[in-house]
Amino acid sequence: MRRIVRAAGATTAAAVAGTALIASFGSPAGAAPAESASTITPVTLAAQKVIDDESVADRAVKALASKPSTWKVGAGQELEPVVTLKDTNGATHVRMNRTYEGLEVVGGDLVAHQTRSGAVTSVSQGLTEVLDLEVLPAVTGAAATKAALTLDKITRAIAGLKADKKHAPELVVDAVEGSPTLAWRVTTTGKHDDGTPSRLATYVDAASGKVLRRVEGIHTIDGEGNTLYSGTVPLQVKQNGSTYELRDETRGGTYTTDMKNAEDSIFCTIFGFGCSAGTVVTSPTTTFGNGSNADRATAAADAQYGTNVTWDYFKNVHARDGIFGDGSGSFNRVHYGKNYVNAFWDGEKMTYGDGDGVGYGPLVSLDVAGHEMTHGVTENTSGLEYSGESGGLNESTSDIFGTMVEFYADNAEDQGDYLIGESFILDGGDPLRRMDNPSSDGNSVNCWSSSTGDLDVHYSSGVGNHFFYLLSEGSGTKTIGGVEHSSTTCDGSTIAGIGREKAEQIWFRANSTYFTSTTDYAGARAATVQAASDLYGASSAEVAAVEAAWNAVSVS
Repeated sequence: MRRIVRAAGATTAAAVAGTALIASFGSPAGAAPAESASTITPVTLAAQKVIDDESVADRAVKALASKPSTWKVGAGQELEPVVTLKDTNGATHVRMNRTYEGLEVVGGDLVAHQTRSGAVTSVSQGLTEVLDLEVLPAVTGAAATKAALTLDKITRAIAGLKADKKHAPELVVDAVEGSPTLAWRVTTTGKHDDGTPSRLATYVDAASGKVLRRVEGIHTIDGEGNTLYSGTVPLQVKQNGSTYELRDETRGGTYTTDMKNAEDSIFCTIFGFGCSAGTVVTSPTTTFGNGSNADRATAAADAQYGTNVTWDYFKNVHARDGIFGDGSGSFNRVHYGKNYVNAFWDGEKMTYGDGDGVGYGPLVSLDVAGHEMTHGVTENTSGLEYSGESGGLNESTSDIFGTMVEFYADNAEDQGDYLIGESFILDGGDPLRRMDNPSSDGNSVNCWSSSTGDLDVHYSSGVGNHFFYLLSEGSGTKTIGGVEHSSTTCDGSTIAGIGREKAEQIWFRANSTYFTSTTDYAGARAATVQAASDLYGASSAEVAAVEAAWNAVSVS
């Protein structure tokens, strides 16, 4: 995953430059072996627990090494304990990975089963012989890569097949099938016919150059989430043993964690180090959440769904491969802090508070997810500075695409509209912002003036939001998503909109191609005019509409 250092000068997680959704307003920023074969006590999975006791693992390693022929652990091998489980009767099970002469042994993992007193009673493993092989390859890594890229019945169905530059060919011992073999593991990428990404590991015999086998690294499992705001939605989840993780390998490996109401430390917020990632949300089934706050996985399902839809929106509408444009994913943290009424993007992930439970629920609505992830897109395209008029444009860009994500989702439980954050308002109050009439919140502005750049960026964003609404929908009154919208102009003109589909293309091209870090509203006008000209022609009705909409918000 691409890492981006948090902007210097941020002193609280909620105040990280270019991230917060809203301006600060006072919210806290089988059976186990027993002592003998004749006395077996059944132990359920739920009764097991993970323990952190190095002495148990060390004892198991020493016991295996003391009987190499029995346990298939001979010279040149090293065992690395990964996790230790303890049953209620005191029996332990130490899972380990194996290396041989410093090389990973693929298929060499094992589990040592010990009695309460520490005696190893059995070992679960696939290896049937003690390893004894030469580890000097006759075939080079480059030759192995060429072999991996040779088309066969598997690779022929993968479009854009190429070597993964992030993973160089790696020499391993392949002990999965047949006799253990020295092999090169070559990772390639591409896409299957249905659009699912491919991350294929090809094992090439390091002596002969023959392809031994191929393993697809992208595993898709259909799951679902019962969300707070969007109803029951489809999710891609990942199986991990007997549980499922809220992790989507088809969208850059995006995942969602539970912060368990903890907050980032001062050290984290100042220096950006030692920050908690939270605990990956899991479920015993492929279903996450029950549609209420009583289940902590519910808000997590909202966040993951929002990430998925936003990913799909930028990919399918704007041909952008993830936030960073390189196919890598970010992740979400939910249940951040106590009574935290905000959400923020910090350069690598989204973080969502649970609200105060009185006026605000968890801030994991679809438009908020789109808003936060768009901060990442902006950070990795125009880099709009988060202050002055450029800061207002940064916020406006997030509101614009957060709104377009909502329309793109076409979700009956959360219909598209030009309101921001309306789903999590509990007391029947107004949404955080309205794009048809930004000034209705009492702080934002509909029309540009020389003092616009002095406002908080969440309020100066009103000019850009108003422009986009007028360009898309026009002036006057209309019902959108079951909500009445009404927009007037600053110059008394009547505006005919060109539709969301054209407006979003113009704004995206302007942001990705013409905006720079210091673009102001006058610069945004010039950039969107140029973008419209690029897309539809210099003398097009779309260019004229862009100019008219900017005139209507007093930007000339």
